[in-house]
Amino acid sequence: MGGGIELVVLDMAGTTVRDDGLVEQSFDSALDAAGVRAGTAEHQRAQRYVWETMGQSKGEVFDALFPGEPDRARRANAVFERRYDELMAHSCEPIDGAEKAMSSLRDAGVRVCLTTGFARGTRDRLLERLGWRELVDLVVGVEDAGRGRPHPDMIQTAARHFGVVDPRRVAVAGDTGYDVLAGVRSGASVVAGVLTGAHDARALTERGATHVLESVADLPAVVQD
Repeated sequence: MGGGIELVVLDMAGTTVRDDGLVEQSFDSALDAAGVRAGTAEHQRAQRYVWETMGQSKGEVFDALFPGEPDRARRANAVFERRYDELMAHSCEPIDGAEKAMSSLRDAGVRVCLTTGFARGTRDRLLERLGWRELVDLVVGVEDAGRGRPHPDMIQTAARHFGVVDPRRVAVAGDTGYDVLAGVRSGASVVAGVLTGAHDARALTERGATHVLESVADLPAVVQD
């Protein structure tokens, strides 16, 4: 792998894992449980905020939606996680070519880390259902790093774990503007936005993507000599 890339940091839902609207459906269930009724102006504002902040820690999203109401935010987050788990049990598939891409990167000596805004329990169940425990070198969540996207903490945590001192030796890929912004803030030399998830090419480019790819399957070619 060229450019001295030693570590690739990949988002999960929408980037390596097919989303098919599961995250948005789960947010709708959580909003309903929190008393935010569909069709109201409040619901529309909440949906817009959820879309704009895709990639951020889900707990942080609910804290922002319900400021000063920590119990309401926690209840909404619990409903989100429960509903996502239910949906995931019936629909949990990798993005086409994602597993091959991760395997080829590791075969070439590049470390592969997955990052996610999901809580630890949801993340672990997702990994088990996909059978990815042995496919990647590391998984980092918000609990491990301290702050979620758009902060670069999860990427930097992965880099420290593997002793990668120079951020230019890191490549990042994600499907949301927050994924891209976190990558830019980390100093990664490759920050790729992929078109298999929440945001379109314009949104990814506006946040500073160095590359816009059809999917993560195209990433190995970007970091290869």
